[in-house]
Amino acid sequence: MRTLVTFLGRTPRQVKEDSYRETQYDFGGGELTSPVAFFGWVLMQRLVENSGLDRVVILGTSGSMWDHLFEQDIQLGDTHEDLRLSLVDAVENKEVTQRHLDQLAPVLKEHVGMEMVLHIIPYCQGESEQVELLRIMDDLVEEGEQIELDVTHGFRHLPMLGLMAALFLRSVRGVVVNSIWYGAYDQETGVAPVHDLVGLLKIADWMQGLVSYDKDGDYSVFSKLLGGGRGELLAEAAYFERVSNNSVASQRLGSWMGLDERVDPNDPAAVLFQPILEERLQWHKKSPQSQQEQSLAWVYLQKRDFVRAVIYGMEGLITADCEHGSDPHNHDSREEAKEHLRDTETGFITLGQIRNTLAHGNPPKEKVKRIIGSEKKLANTLRSLFKQLNVRQ
Repeated sequence: MRTLVTFLGRTPRQVKEDSYRETQYDFGGGELTSPVAFFGWVLMQRLVENSGLDRVVILGTSGSMWDHLFEQDIQLGDTHEDLRLSLVDAVENKEVTQRHLDQLAPVLKEHVGMEMVLHIIPYCQGESEQVELLRIMDDLVEEGEQIELDVTHGFRHLPMLGLMAALFLRSVRGVVVNSIWYGAYDQETGVAPVHDLVGLLKIADWMQGLVSYDKDGDYSVFSKLLGGGRGELLAEAAYFERVSNNSVASQRLGSWMGLDERVDPNDPAAVLFQPILEERLQWHKKSPQSQQEQSLAWVYLQKRDFVRAVIYGMEGLITADCEHGSDPHNHDSREEAKEHLRDTETGFITLGQIRNTLAHGNPPKEKVKRIIGSEKKLANTLRSLFKQLNVRQ
């Protein structure tokens, strides 16, 4: 289902004409729309012609120009004249109720030939009213439907709430927000160029990706944002890092870093976030392999991923020991290095005990039990052990 969700404000009335001020809109094709007071109507017509539309949801306050829907842009003659006159009085006094709208919504449905939902919303002046708007929109949309969101009319803070609503509905309802429409009235020309602000959602996607990465270190969240082969390289790198094969992970990151175009140059959001993403992936440039692993140990410790922090800390120390004359990729060599560290470093033994407890759920010894008794104690102990064992950042 494709739905237009639009807001109804209250444009100034023209005293001589006793009507709301009309505006022509420019969608960028060089041809202006007919003058209208409510952008939602011309947008509805355009969507019907270009991509199809199943229903329209119009949201407004008790003081919005609801009477205009039945008196100016759309001519209804004397249909339901008593109800419409009652609505005019309610608009004048800013006392429109949901009952007024429910009685007249079928009139619009019959005229435009599709489902029309008219709903009162609060003035959204405080947090509770702003949250109430999100709840209302949540009630009015269906799971997975496609949304065209129009934030042209209404209060000046409404576009910000509209963006938040789009993010909210994507998260809780899985809706697809195709566009966020805004007709920006130009007082000098009297024309309103129409802009699609959906690109803001792409920026939000990147910001959410960074938050997710900073939380758990999984940069596969960027694979969908990059798309194609670029995204696949990051997804593969993330997988191999998560299974503690940082050697292959580093190779995949190196392949991505070696691309002439690491992001789509025609995607402004991706270009904006490219240096930020690259900064977070610098560990793969470190050499030798032991330095990469030890660097990741500190990264995961900072993210409070204690299991991976311990694993990469131990593996980094084993690899460093192997690099003094044996093959760090050979199983027997790594086992010998592990035994050597156990014989010479008591801190390594403690790391191993912590690892076994965290990774395998082995019943901890009393010493380890005290260490893992609190997050702060565990973090401080690992930090101390890393420094003691010269795990390099």
